[in-house]
Amino acid sequence: MNLAQALSIVIPALQDALVVHANGFISRESFNLEDRLGNFYMIGSMGLASSIALGVALNKPERRVVVFDGDGNVLMNMGSLALIGTQQPRNLVHLVFDNEVYGSTGNQPTISSHVALDAVAHASGYVDVRRVEDADQLRAAVQELLAPDPSEKNGPSFLLVKIEPDREERHIGRITHEPQHIVRRFMEAINQDI
Repeated sequence: MNLAQALSIVIPALQDALVVHANGFISRESFNLEDRLGNFYMIGSMGLASSIALGVALNKPERRVVVFDGDGNVLMNMGSLALIGTQQPRNLVHLVFDNEVYGSTGNQPTISSHVALDAVAHASGYVDVRRVEDADQLRAAVQELLAPDPSEKNGPSFLLVKIEPDREERHIGRITHEPQHIVRRFMEAINQDI
């Protein structure tokens, strides 16, 4: 399972969730699969998606907030895991697509093959920590973690999704929205009554 296949399983289950995307191929792939009003795309700022999502989750506890993150992004800002674990937002679901490479810049290896990010999340205080390695496991986990009512969950939740790196060069279209437009529409989605 590669990133596009994993996202094609997760995106239909999002419903009205607010989704903060890590930069690079995660943002671009998601944008090209299904651009949603509730999507916030990081443009060039590596490692900060989880920090932004934490702020949204704490300020909108009635809304499901999802992070689409990558192993390289998590490794860039590991302090965010500890902060999320300490703050305990029940409505936060942190998905980490781990292909063990920096896919957006040429598949240079990360160190996630040596650092168990799910174990780090557990040690940081995430309440529900899971690891999946195939499409069937991902479908089952997403169905549970993205249940409609975030108040029924004990969170924060962390799902490590092991994926294969893309071995061939891919030409994924860039996000066509300007950063100011991304912010405006995400704020509109945050403030919508659900």
